Amino acid sequence: MAGRPGSFEELEKLFASLASPGIRPGLDRISRLLGLVGNPQNDFPAIHIVGTNGKGSTAAFSESILRESGYRTALYTSPHLESPQERLTFCGKPVSLGKWEEAAETIRYAMNTDSVLRNDPPTFFELVTAAAFLLCSGNGTEIAVVEAGLGGRLDATNLLGRVILTLAASISMDHMDFLGDTLEKIALEKFAVARKNVPFIFSGNPPSLSGLFTQTASDAGSLPQIVSEKILLSDINVTAEGTGFTFSSPGKRLSVHSSLHGLYQVDNCALALSGILAISGLFPRITDESIRRGIAGTAWPGRFEILRPDPPLVLDGGHNPDGIRRLVESLTAIYGEKPVTIVYACMKDKDYPECISLLRKAGARLVCTTVPDSERAAAPETLAETAVAKGWPPSSVKVASDPLEGVRFSENLTEGTVCCGSLYFIGYLRKVLMDKRKEFSF
Repeated sequence: MAGRPGSFEELEKLFASLASPGIRPGLDRISRLLGLVGNPQNDFPAIHIVGTNGKGSTAAFSESILRESGYRTALYTSPHLESPQERLTFCGKPVSLGKWEEAAETIRYAMNTDSVLRNDPPTFFELVTAAAFLLCSGNGTEIAVVEAGLGGRLDATNLLGRVILTLAASISMDHMDFLGDTLEKIALEKFAVARKNVPFIFSGNPPSLSGLFTQTASDAGSLPQIVSEKILLSDINVTAEGTGFTFSSPGKRLSVHSSLHGLYQVDNCALALSGILAISGLFPRITDESIRRGIAGTAWPGRFEILRPDPPLVLDGGHNPDGIRRLVESLTAIYGEKPVTIVYACMKDKDYPECISLLRKAGARLVCTTVPDSERAAAPETLAETAVAKGWPPSSVKVASDPLEGVRFSENLTEGTVCCGSLYFIGYLRKVLMDKRKEFSF
């Protein structure tokens, strides 16, 4: 193809060049595009996962269990952490650049030959989603695990044609410009993906949404279940080595262990496990042992990822108040009241005042930095001013224009470092730190 991309970063630029800018909720554009390329979204069964925080981890647990059970899986998630290649894997392995190029060329040709899409192109996410569906269709996928992007009702992933299970992870305030200014409005956008006669399982977090979930799912004719009402989680053990718990439901009791860290991974894992058990009749190769192996083998970088246990060096993509609250809970559960330095950067459209306020419970110091080359990133000086206004002692707040400089400052204090505030920030920083593993002793 002309102008063939030579890397995944160039492929990303190609999709961006074909797309209309920004976020534009609606299904008309992608529905038309999928029709032009043969409606690949109808060619494979899928698990559809919505939520605010935790849907990526839930997807990763679900796919890993199915793969360990011997099924040909696809996993589609967003956004990526370090490379666009992460967005789609088959049986745990990234799809090759060549295959992505073929899908991109099919999409480009379809758009060029259609006057409607030439005048009103799909968004970047819609184009990447259409390409992912094409790739899943051509790969003999036995089950795809698909994480929704923004919301649910008007999200491109909601055009999946053969959803056999819907999961809703934790729901909280985020993307209010597009989803609504109350928790209930946001939840309704996500719960609207309910499908008739399809199991729909909600984590139950927060409990205040349980009634709305049951009503919405029942009205749509789906088969609703709330994990927190049906499942007992016991023997919960969260350490720097990982997370373990016992899952008990009517007819099933299973003790599992994950190398993922953080109290919130117990909830995400329990949601995934509830979903897998709900569809196990369709996938008879699922066993207790394949479930244990799948959970134990799940990897999900950048989410309470402990690069070094002592003194801790932790990366966490928490980017909204609920995510930061869960981060603080997990830090306390694993490290107690041990003081750490927080290295923080975020996007200026997020509720960083509340996030910075919550971080006071976990941090002895706060280093405010930025995401390099990001126009959306909040200025470090603004974050520092906000921190002081939120009660951080001025002497405990530092500005670092370069994230690596901020981490080095923290590391010199030898008390431990927690980097958080934005998945984009963690994606940038993780690459840098991995290149300098020796310097930071992990």
